[in-house]
Amino acid sequence: MRSSWLSKLSLIFGPRPPLNWLLLCLLSVLALIAVLGSSSSSTFDSLTPSSVPDIYTNYRRLKEQAAVDYLELRSLSLGGSREKELGLCGRDKEHSVPCYNVSANLLAGYKDGEEFDRHCEVSRDREQCLVRPPKDYKIPLRWPAGRDVIWSGNVKITKDQFLSSGSMTKRLMLLEENQISFHSEDGLIFDGVKDYSRQIAEMLGLSSDSEFPQAGVHTVLDIGCGFGSFGAHLVSLKLMAICIAAYEATGSQVQLALERGLPAMIGNFITRQLPYPSLSFEMVHCAQCGILWDKKDGMFLLEVDRVLKPGGYFVLTSPTSQPYGSSSTMKEGIATDSSPMEELTQKICWTLLAQKYETFIWQKTVDSNCYTSRKQGAIPLCQEEHEVQSYYKPLVSCISGTMSKRWTPIRNRSSSQWNSSKLEVHEVQPDDFFEDLQVWRSALKNYWSLLTPLIFSDHPKRPGDEDPLPPFNMIRNVLDMSAHYGGLNAAFLEEKKSVWVMNVVPVNAPYTLPLILDQGFAGVLHDWCEPFPTYPRTYDLLHANGLLSHLSSERCSMMDLFLEMDRILRPEGWVVLCDKVGAIEMARMFATQVRWEARVIDPQNGSDQRLLVCQKPFVKK
Repeated sequence: MRSSWLSKLSLIFGPRPPLNWLLLCLLSVLALIAVLGSSSSSTFDSLTPSSVPDIYTNYRRLKEQAAVDYLELRSLSLGGSREKELGLCGRDKEHSVPCYNVSANLLAGYKDGEEFDRHCEVSRDREQCLVRPPKDYKIPLRWPAGRDVIWSGNVKITKDQFLSSGSMTKRLMLLEENQISFHSEDGLIFDGVKDYSRQIAEMLGLSSDSEFPQAGVHTVLDIGCGFGSFGAHLVSLKLMAICIAAYEATGSQVQLALERGLPAMIGNFITRQLPYPSLSFEMVHCAQCGILWDKKDGMFLLEVDRVLKPGGYFVLTSPTSQPYGSSSTMKEGIATDSSPMEELTQKICWTLLAQKYETFIWQKTVDSNCYTSRKQGAIPLCQEEHEVQSYYKPLVSCISGTMSKRWTPIRNRSSSQWNSSKLEVHEVQPDDFFEDLQVWRSALKNYWSLLTPLIFSDHPKRPGDEDPLPPFNMIRNVLDMSAHYGGLNAAFLEEKKSVWVMNVVPVNAPYTLPLILDQGFAGVLHDWCEPFPTYPRTYDLLHANGLLSHLSSERCSMMDLFLEMDRILRPEGWVVLCDKVGAIEMARMFATQVRWEARVIDPQNGSDQRLLVCQKPFVKK
């Protein structure tokens, strides 16, 4: 009889009933006894209408209390395992980038180049572990020294690969056994990057490359940036140059650029649009980037046209093949007969400004009426549905942005501070914009004072001593995970900190990315339920304001988010989260699991907002 009862129980709960189930059963029995005992006289002796609400109230109160007690007991019984520190991933994950698993993409049926594209749905189930640094990893040198010298053990490219990569590295020098040095004159096929940049400026009618802003150039999209030397030079000219390159299992251009402290992210021209809005950049640059622009019905070039602002420039350096084809003849540097590339640029209202050696420069029209005056058979204009925010949507065979309020020629754009008329184009209230900027001016001063290991030290200070402020170049690569108007970026610039900021606008947040890019900042659209398109250990500081509360209503796993943050954060890097008390307390639990040192800070402003300041340790295993 007893064995029969136990077998029935095991069918329900398993061979050994879980402790939390037994606790819940015990609490339920106690609650039922309390309800029956407290209401026995009113329930059975005198069933009056007035007794029913009392019974219901008592039962509801006891049920709620039982549920609270159960959750507390469950958290006590599972608390140890819930907050247990996560283990380290295998060595094969040291440089892994989720969503770019080529072998998994091939197994899923992607081919003809699509296996190299971004497919997050294929690698949805990720192992919950911490990506460890390589065995020979070292903390990067501070800017600007880190721009010119990197540790070879930090990137997935060997010195032999560097030395065998041909003319692109003829000025590369290995300083020591474990260091790689980049001269300002390295790269490309010319006498140097400075000469190359000056040549482009002269082709635009400028006397030097320091006059790029006079031609309306403030932001440059550098496709296939190599070792990042051209971008590093443009950064020295106070321009914002963003490198994008395809995912590479070895020898990554994006990883090298970020290791040098230069703006970069994974992005390619295969089947999908880039995560930028229309009319985003004043110049798009491609030097030996390996893209056949006139293929696939010209959709790659149409994507360049989409992100290029009116009057913007497309600079193409292609020494291996003439853009106009081998059959074309050149007259004073300009092609005189027709070719697929020439026909395509004419259809999208581009003008070939100049050609010198292997470098060609086209300019996008500033007149949107050009598209309506074209001949029959021209490439059509995109309909309104194609003008919404672009997040890895399929490439389109139409011309975008022609009806946008942001259609303003780049030479007509004022470089002065933002005013009401500029903000009106973005449908942003001036009071909101400038109030947001003032908030971040104040917040940055507070943040900067917190970025010191002293906040994690329990050693008392001497009376009257102040915490020393970190040096201006303590951090370089900053990721603002919920940038809003880009106010934190603007505050960094005003304070003259040696940082650049990747401003991320979450897909379900107000679409402020066009405003961020029009300010000359780096920015991108991203869904934080997915991995970010970058390599491990590429950012010094991650910042998020209100992101946790925003994502709590999404389908995202908070643990996956913190694992992703840990993946892209450098050892000894910082995390600053600002959110409501409940979200911050939850975040502290996850921070403990990913092994961060964390401290909650009350801003003492009477609000329910708290700061969580974390630092990632350097795990050497």
